[in-house]
Amino acid sequence: MSFLVLLLAVWIEKFSALRQRVQRDAPWLNQLGRLESNPRTAKRPWWILTLTILFPLLLLALVLWIVGSVAYGWLALPIHLLVLIYSLGRGDIKANLGSFRDACRRGDQEAAVLVADRDLGVQAENEEQLLGGVQTYLLWQVYQGFFAVIFWYFVLGPVAALAYRLLALASEHGKTPALVERATQLRHAFDWVPVRLLAASFALVGNFVAVSRVMLTELLNWNISAAGLITKAGCVAGEVPAPVVGAEGVNSLDVLWELLIRSAIVWYAGFALFTLLV
Repeated sequence: MSFLVLLLAVWIEKFSALRQRVQRDAPWLNQLGRLESNPRTAKRPWWILTLTILFPLLLLALVLWIVGSVAYGWLALPIHLLVLIYSLGRGDIKANLGSFRDACRRGDQEAAVLVADRDLGVQAENEEQLLGGVQTYLLWQVYQGFFAVIFWYFVLGPVAALAYRLLALASEHGKTPALVERATQLRHAFDWVPVRLLAASFALVGNFVAVSRVMLTELLNWNISAAGLITKAGCVAGEVPAPVVGAEGVNSLDVLWELLIRSAIVWYAGFALFTLLV
């Protein structure tokens, strides 16, 4: 059933607006804000994480356990699908990059800096930092919004996929430094395996030798961030030239996007093969 849900999720993502209707974070974020502002819980980050993340996960696991015993478990399929869709990344990455790409094509560096800050949250002092930041944004957003989620869904099911998304929301929207630090640490642990698998996928669909050199030095490095590793592996796999704002910069983003698409095909082929064999 997992592979069927993954196929349906891709179809819905491409041809439906269901994701925008399902991904409503306001109630969860409001609860997180109330707990952070409450004097009794504000200094207990683990307690906040338990109430906002562990409790929903236990509730979901209970529902799946109950529903799984009815109609051979097929009633759980819509729950799996809705949870997976909710757990995917927020926003439209290609749409967010649109204004930046237009500014790059015109060679308007000032406009590129402004739209990168406004639409992507990328701040830079020069061309190299600007395009490098946008490349990181593209690779990281696709990884954390898609690859990490489908990995954990396929390996451990919807509970793990939801755990990843809630940790991401806590680390990105939390106001208490202690809470953000712990959520970020847990998310880093969740990222450790899938980000290295995606880097290995880059080696298969891109420059194998160059990615292998990166992985030899960073494979067991716990301290490197997932965004940093995926940027290094992606740029060498796609043989992306030095970052320069202009037509070449737009082309580099296209190369990285195609690399991600090919990697997604490899992942789905692997999921299909595993499903058939097991």
